[in-house]
This record gives sequence, structure tokens and C-alpha cells, in this order.
Amino acid sequence: MKRVLVAIEPGSTSALVDAVERGGGSIASPGEADALVWTDPRSPEQLKALLRECPASWVQLPFAGIEAFFAAGAIEPGRTWTCAKGIYGHSTAEHALALMLMAARRLHVHAAASSWVSATFGAPERRLAEQTVVIVGTGGIGSELAAMLAPLGPRVIGVNRSGRPLVGAERTVEVSALLDVLPEAGFVVLAAALTKETSGLFSSSAFGAMKSDAWLVNVARGGLVDTPALVDALRDGEIAGAALDVTDPEPLPEGHPLWALPNAVITPHVGNTWDMALPELTALVERNVARFRSAAELEGLVDAATGY
Repeated sequence: MKRVLVAIEPGSTSALVDAVERGGGSIASPGEADALVWTDPRSPEQLKALLRECPASWVQLPFAGIEAFFAAGAIEPGRTWTCAKGIYGHSTAEHALALMLMAARRLHVHAAASSWVSATFGAPERRLAEQTVVIVGTGGIGSELAAMLAPLGPRVIGVNRSGRPLVGAERTVEVSALLDVLPEAGFVVLAAALTKETSGLFSSSAFGAMKSDAWLVNVARGGLVDTPALVDALRDGEIAGAALDVTDPEPLPEGHPLWALPNAVITPHVGNTWDMALPELTALVERNVARFRSAAELEGLVDAATGY
């Protein structure tokens, strides 16, 4: 069986080279490549320019979030496109769980304290077992988070496009019923892809439907949230807090109102870092090179109709 010529651009690692070779590929220049592994999630325009001279019929993108590539027109018809959807679910779900536990136990408050304050009856710390968690988006991240929550005992409700049941959830509803389930939630976790349909999904109407002691946790994409509406909801006490690993805009600029709000906790998109991602990505590349070589269906196929 002929080896596949694979280009790795714009930067490579020995781990990715080894993965290509284990899958039955040989490293090649972009101008002669059958397949292209693209390693920079921030450079859609650079990829678009490279593809003008690259005959690759299959392009592998490094992360699950690919809306920037669609927006730039880089994902063109006539080629097979794959992304890394699903493989980073565990690490990002871990981060979501950490943010939930932080909020439930008010670790952000206690870590900043400079004196001992004794707990009193009725203190606002709480157990996750006493909460309802609404998970919006039931793919890799949402599914992993539901599994992690199971031993901790909260009630889980899933929300997705189809209503297809989320394993571990008490029930799953279509996104059209989102406002119906938000009043039940102590925590709302955003784990959905950013598409035309989900952009700004959490606006003032969503925050108005949430309880005043509820937290929003976003580990997916900042564009799922109407940021000015979130700022208003946090300032007015409409919701208790927001724990954000992603923001809109991103990076969140200095002086943005969110930085000044004590009930907003922000981490700089570290739910899944390059070091965490590389082992999963190399394993995916190895599998997909082998599948491409044998004309089998590739993992993580991009659906141009849905945008992910």
C-alpha cells in the first residue's frame, strides 16, 4: 500500500512527525502533499494562502473550535476537513468541574482573604449534590462533564440541538426549551460549539431566566455569551456569578468591566493547553493518517452545514 505524503504546517514537532509515520505516512512539502496537518488554530488566513499551492485532499485542523476558519473562508469545498472535536473533552471538562467547585465553595473569596472569618449557619458555601446542573452542549466536553459529576450527585439536565439523551442526565431537552430549564439550575455550563445559531445564545433573556444564586460557567466559546448583558446581570445581582475560561472579546482587554467584578472569575483559555492537547492530537493524527491511507472514514469530520 502506497504511503501517504503528509505536510505539517506551519510548525511541527517530533511527536507529530512520529504519528504521521506510524500511521503509514511520509513527511512531504505542502506542494506535493496528499494531506495537510495544520497546527496553528489562530491563522486561518495563512492556511487559506497555503492551500492555493497545496493539492492536499484532506486537511486536519488542531482544535475543535474552527469558527475562525469558516469566517475566513478557509474551509473550502472540494477537500475533506477534519478537526479535533471530541478528543479534548476530558481536559476541558476537568476545568469546568474545577470552576464549579470553586464557585460552590467560594474558593475565589477565601483565597483572596487576609483574615480568618468563621463560618456561620446559613453560610453560602454549598455541595454540588444539592444542585441542578444544566449542561448546554452534549458533545465531548458535555458528556465527559456529566460522567465526572455522577459521583458527586447533582441532578443533570442536558441541552442540545436534537434532544438526543445525554448519558447521566435526568433528561435532555432541545435548545428551543433552554429558557424552560434555566430556572432549575444552580450551575449552567456552556460546552457547545459556536455557530450562527448559538452566537449570543446567552443574552439578557437567558440571564433573566436564571436564579439569582446561579452561576454561569463557560469553557466553550466566548461568543456564546452576550458580554454586555452578562456584565449587567452580574452587576445587578441577576445571577450570582460567572466563571469564564473563554470571553468575547478574547483576550479580554485590560480595563474591561468584567475584570472589576468580584463575582466574575476569569481564566485565560487554559481548559485545554497545547501541552495537554499534543498527546491527544498526535494519537488522532496517527489514526486518521492510517484511515486516510486505507480509504476509511476519518475521525472528526467537519460538517460544513452546521459549522463544526
